[in-house]
Amino acid sequence: MAEPLDDYIDAVGRALGLPIEEDWRPAIRANLEVSLKMARLVDDHKLPDETEPASVFRA
Repeated sequence: MAEPLDDYIDAVGRALGLPIEEDWRPAIRANLEVSLKMARLVDDHKLPDETEPASVFRA
């Protein structure tokens, strides 16, 4: 049974012209799962509209 990220891994591999060996697939999937988990944490953190994207230095 295919894992949910397998189609994505295949599509990105084709788009980038990268051969993906079956032995690599579990490590690639694990890395994507961690990356998606971190992205969800950032995306779920709401910031007020007046928040600056970076520090503002004035002379």
